[in-house]
Amino acid sequence: MKGLPDYTINIRGRLISLSEPHVMGILNITPDSFYAGSRKQCEKEIAERANNIILEGGSIIDVGGFSTRPGATEVSKEEEMERMRKGLKIVRMEQPDATISVDTYRPDVARMAVEEFGADIINDVSEGGITGRANRPLTENGTTRRNGYPEMFRMAALLKVPYILMSVKPTVEDMLTAFSEEVRQLRELGVKDIILDPGFGFGKTLEQNYLLLDRLDRLKALGLPLLVGASRKSMIFKLLNHTPDESLNGTSVINTISLMKGASILRVHDVREAVECTKIVRQTAGASDGCPYKQI
Repeated sequence: MKGLPDYTINIRGRLISLSEPHVMGILNITPDSFYAGSRKQCEKEIAERANNIILEGGSIIDVGGFSTRPGATEVSKEEEMERMRKGLKIVRMEQPDATISVDTYRPDVARMAVEEFGADIINDVSEGGITGRANRPLTENGTTRRNGYPEMFRMAALLKVPYILMSVKPTVEDMLTAFSEEVRQLRELGVKDIILDPGFGFGKTLEQNYLLLDRLDRLKALGLPLLVGASRKSMIFKLLNHTPDESLNGTSVINTISLMKGASILRVHDVREAVECTKIVRQTAGASDGCPYKQI
């Protein structure tokens, strides 16, 4: 790894460089996320989690109000809105200058988060409305296409914030084809800052997840920054025959491989450990070319 391309994203008028990896800390305002340690519901828990993400070196707080795991309880738009308002209010009070991404597939929820609380990034796990919860097609209003464009694409263009496009495709080849068309549509609508997420765990078998990891660097052909979110997922604990609670070591291995293959952002439950991965990979790259990265 000789350093990442100097990608930048516009956050509230500030150009943020992704030439060094960033860590996005997960804050789930839910009772049923697959990893119990990420569930934060009372005001004190939400505040502590937001503060700890920043204290441990994270640069983005990713707030979600529903679980996308297979078998998760269905959450109405109204319930998701209520959870997100509660969480975003607390996060903004505790960390007013933090970069906040909102983890949702609903355009109306994204709009509320950006307009009412100044959320900075839309993190869409649906690939523009293909799926909501993991591997389950979307059918509700607000996620359909209009004039050929997904509603979430239109919302990202309207709100003028960076947009994370996550793939539910099973292979790198399918992903490259779909991403190329989706990026074209986003550009036509005027979305300027696009981040690609290969979607580990979404629409992929265990074997396909690891083949994707091996070929992750091929996605760099699209010339856009990559986000990897594999933290404590089933691709780790099923392979190693244990539980999400026991998957920190496996997560760190995957994070390290992802960084070496060009990931610009790691989305994680364990922020301090992910930041340590970025420092070690950067130092290794710096030692190999005589130009060490500066610290985050």
